[in-house]
Amino acid sequence: MKPFFAILSVFVIVGFAADTPPAKPIPVITPGKVIIPFEKMRRIWGELISIDLATRTGKFRNESNDEVVSFTVMPYAELLHHATLGDLQDFRVGERAIFRMHVNEKEEWVWLTYIQDEMNMMNGHKEYFHVDVIDATIGKLTCKWANADLSFIRELVITLETDKDTHIWKAGQPAKFSDIKIGDKLRTKTHGTGSGKHRVPWEVFLDDDSLLKFQTEQKAVHAQRILDEGAPGYVDESSGTKLVLTLFNEGAEQIKHLKQGTSVRVAAAGVDRKPTADPISAKVNLLGKNGRQTQVTLELAAPAEKFQASGLARLWVAQP
Repeated sequence: MKPFFAILSVFVIVGFAADTPPAKPIPVITPGKVIIPFEKMRRIWGELISIDLATRTGKFRNESNDEVVSFTVMPYAELLHHATLGDLQDFRVGERAIFRMHVNEKEEWVWLTYIQDEMNMMNGHKEYFHVDVIDATIGKLTCKWANADLSFIRELVITLETDKDTHIWKAGQPAKFSDIKIGDKLRTKTHGTGSGKHRVPWEVFLDDDSLLKFQTEQKAVHAQRILDEGAPGYVDESSGTKLVLTLFNEGAEQIKHLKQGTSVRVAAAGVDRKPTADPISAKVNLLGKNGRQTQVTLELAAPAEKFQASGLARLWVAQP
């Protein structure tokens, strides 16, 4: 006969297992919905190989194993360029970045929900390359990758391989390689070399002001683009003269001007997010949230025949 405590232990273990709640299902990327399955994703450092703006697809090389990965950009993807918001056309072939990937219905890793450039990653984490060794004969820097006071070190040894195309900036102005000193902390925008893991800077920022200058310029470019091309979003509902949209966060500069009664123009859009019909006038009836995005209900001046649920749209705030 088994001891009482052994029987009790089995009972407790079995009872505990039976009471364990089932695991929550992982969200699935769905057309027409802003879904980012954080529970199942890969964030891969890679070198951009190609972009097709018409289909919003592309390829990058995984720098850890040289695998070429094909991706399809979700319409709501965050495309973080020069440490702020951007779009696909801002990225240069060869650029090193982090690509956030998710699986499709066939369990293939093809859906992309962000490209985060190196500037954005380092700026967001408040990290730098701290210069330990300078080889001026070949333009090579050996650095630590860490936060400002070295209380957190991400990597002990990082090599930056400057070349004739490297631009160096200090106080927002062009500088020289000889301006770099041991102990400096810098940030970069780098590209690969077609194989392996290399950091070849296009830009080297010797201070925060220089990076912020690039960031400020990019913010102006993106704001003007949204002003010209409209804030993008999904069509949630289209019925008669009622149109409900979920506007993506990248259109924040236009979204902040929306309130009940605001006059806008809106047009259906295609896969490339460009309008497929002439804009029509509308007024804002209701504003709300759809997750982290903004949901807006519009009263159209004409029936919404061109808009399809789960399709794309662009919205412009009428200028006073």
